[in-house]
Amino acid sequence: MTDLLATPEPPIRVLLADDQALLRSAFRVLVNSEPDMTVIGEAADGAQAVELARLHTPDVVLMDIRMPGTDGLAATREICSDPALAQVRVVMLTTFEVDEYVVQSLRAGASGFLGKGAEPEELLAAIRITRAGESLLSPAATKGLIATFLAQGDPGPHPDRPGGSAARLDALTGREREVLVQVAGGLSNDEIGERLAVSPLTVKTHVNRAMAKLGARDRAQLVVIAYESGLVRPRRD
Repeated sequence: MTDLLATPEPPIRVLLADDQALLRSAFRVLVNSEPDMTVIGEAADGAQAVELARLHTPDVVLMDIRMPGTDGLAATREICSDPALAQVRVVMLTTFEVDEYVVQSLRAGASGFLGKGAEPEELLAAIRITRAGESLLSPAATKGLIATFLAQGDPGPHPDRPGGSAARLDALTGREREVLVQVAGGLSNDEIGERLAVSPLTVKTHVNRAMAKLGARDRAQLVVIAYESGLVRPRRD
């Protein structure tokens, strides 16, 4: 009886933002074919994406980086800086697995990125992973890819960027710092738990507390903070 009365989980609400109508159509058919997600809007440029995000507050925005007018990077920054859209997650779509704008999109607040050449299953998984609050890297990217991008220019603390001041980390406990270092290395909760000899649930608790203390939207933002504060330095090999 309890199961019969249980309220089903609402579908993941997805906003598509791409200037190619044919590609949006393909994404729409794919997303709407899944019982646990639905497309709630389509935007042909960044400005329209921001407008629709404010109108519909989607769970996940699939955002093309390069669009005419307001591009995906500017739109992502606007969406992720709006307190009213704090629960909205953005996944950047890029033609290339390694894109010079990816690090900027992460700094703007995106939860990750995916190549447009990804398999349909990968795109659907990306939506679910991002909705769950996890950071997302395309399968072709290595765990150190974010670090590689953040290493461009001068590494080390950047007080003028969000999360760039090392002083922000003073709010963290020693264990939370340890966990943050592992998160920045691209490890999952299970992998971190094994490395630190604690349960994955304990790791999740530390991650959530670190996000709350640092004002991070998700794990991707924790990675950015870890590198830009100087807690973790990019490897040069």
